[in-house]
Amino acid sequence: MNALELSAVHKNFGKTEIIRGVDLAIPAGERHAIIGPNGAGKSTLFNLISGRFPLSSGAISLNGQKISGRKPFEINRMGLSRSFQITNIFPKLSVFENVRCATLYSLGYRYAFWRRLSQLRDARELADDIVERIGLVGRRNTQAGTLTYAEQRALEIGVTLATGADVILLDEPTAGMSRSETERTVELIRRVTEGKTLVMVEHDMSVVFGLADRISVLVYGKVIATDIPERIRSNAAVQEAYLGTSLTES
Repeated sequence: MNALELSAVHKNFGKTEIIRGVDLAIPAGERHAIIGPNGAGKSTLFNLISGRFPLSSGAISLNGQKISGRKPFEINRMGLSRSFQITNIFPKLSVFENVRCATLYSLGYRYAFWRRLSQLRDARELADDIVERIGLVGRRNTQAGTLTYAEQRALEIGVTLATGADVILLDEPTAGMSRSETERTVELIRRVTEGKTLVMVEHDMSVVFGLADRISVLVYGKVIATDIPERIRSNAAVQEAYLGTSLTES
């Protein structure tokens, strides 16, 4: 079964057509990158998949179930979680508290004013496990807003994982990072998404070619190629879309 399927997906803003008939199938367990020039519609496509924007037409399915038309929290509870270009965490909560918040629904907890979070042993243990996996044990009790940029991005990946989703969307996870920070983040992503389906938008081609099993190239709202990295690198239409720039240097 494909983890994610997009069929004839269109998105208009008024008379302006941004996504122009995207068809895409991503098998379960694949690491899939979506690349393209600025303004190609990559973030819009992520917003459509995650339910942030409604489709103008077409359909999107998650693990065989239609999700187009559903609200973001409903899609999340069906097994899809995403990060954003701009880090989206609770800055005044600690690293641990941010992650613990994200574990609650997946563990079956609902709002109850008489229940203390400190009493939820399974939530505590799961949160601590994820904090360790993202390499922030030493910052467990640190207020999230005081973390470095790279640490905040790692925390957001941890929050994404804590929901229990098996399909993970990462929107430019290494944007703004130094080379050493990027290398550490790539290794983190590779480690924590093992066995999950990963879909990422990323501009750093070294990250894309280092992580992705397959790559889709989006240009002016249409997918012009989907293939393994080696064939994407040598695809003439892809090279033209990048105005002759080497994909390994973009």
